[in-house]
Amino acid sequence: MLELTMAAVSAAEAGATAGMLMADAPDEPGTVLRVGRDKTVCRLSTPDDWLFVSRVHLEFQCAQDGTWQLTWLRGSLPEPSCEVRLTLGEYAHPVAYGGTVALPRGGSGEVVVQDPTAPRSVNVGFYHEV
Repeated sequence: MLELTMAAVSAAEAGATAGMLMADAPDEPGTVLRVGRDKTVCRLSTPDDWLFVSRVHLEFQCAQDGTWQLTWLRGSLPEPSCEVRLTLGEYAHPVAYGGTVALPRGGSGEVVVQDPTAPRSVNVGFYHEV
């Protein structure tokens, strides 16, 4: 099972505990969890006016072998309007626009979508329970 927790954090809330949203899904091939502004297709949705996040921004998908992968979906713009990084342990790795990365089996970490124009971010923690 993959468990996600999401917090949308702005400068005004940086020192406070942000409201957390949660979602989970079983390790069944083809299962998908999405993060973005479109509440009709995303299990975890960000504020509507946070335009640095696409309608459907991140996709977590379960592969045939029960592992999970993260894809930063390409939006309507040719260049990204934010930065996305994956943190595993003490190491942070940038995720390429339109790129896919494998998540560690039985591991945990965080995906951060950072607005380059303002002090706000979307922080998605993940935990893969095997």
